[in-house]
Formats: sequence, structure tokens, C-alpha cells
Amino acid sequence: QLQACGGGLVQAGGSLRLSCAGSGRTFSSYHKGWFRQAPGKGREFVSAISWSGDNIYYADSVKGRFTISRDNAKNTVYLQMNSLKPEDTAVYYCAASTAWRTSSSYYRDAAYDYWGQGTHVTVSS
Repeated sequence: QLQACGGGLVQAGGSLRLSCAGSGRTFSSYHKGWFRQAPGKGREFVSAISWSGDNIYYADSVKGRFTISRDNAKNTVYLQMNSLKPEDTAVYYCAASTAWRTSSSYYRDAAYDYWGQGTHVTVSS
């Protein structure tokens, strides 16, 4: 129901734009998040946006380089990634949450109800 795409191989300093389209249901009222999992590591929070777009959050490691946005009419959330670094190499997952029940829910993967299949991002040095 969530399909992420836009990953690929890019040199350090380059850019990629990830997209995550919803299908089968309307995700316009869901909060959205991006997480990533690097080889040999656990999944970590990258960025999140509330259903209205009024609240946006970033991990410190991507702040100032990544931008999350959403187009509810297209049932799609985006992650613009600039100034990419080799340490950004990971599988990127989009997720949708019906509710962030606490002020810290946005970065907890347990708070998300639906997950996409992941898209690979490789940044070469």
C-alpha cells in the first residue's frame, strides 16, 4: 500500500529525491515518516511530517540537507536529499501513522502502521 521509489547510486555531494506513493487507501490524514537501515545496523529515524504538513521533524544527521514534503492530493510523500554523504547509504523506508500518541512518537517506528518495501540509496565517496 506504500510504494517507495527514487533510490539509486550517487556520488558524494549529489542529490536524490525519494517518493512514496500510497495506494489502496487515502493516506492524506496519516502522518508520514522516512526511516533508513544501513548494512549491519538497526533501522533509524530520518524525517517525519504530520498529516497537515504543519509539523516537520528531522534527525540531526540529516538536518539542513534533507527536506520532507507531501502532496495529499497525490497521496505521496517526498524526501529531497541533498549533499549526500557515504554514511547516508541505506535502504530507505516510508511509513504512515494514524496517530502520534506522544510528543516523541514521530521518531519511533512502532508508532507507524504501514510500511513501504524500501528503496536502496548508495552514496559513493
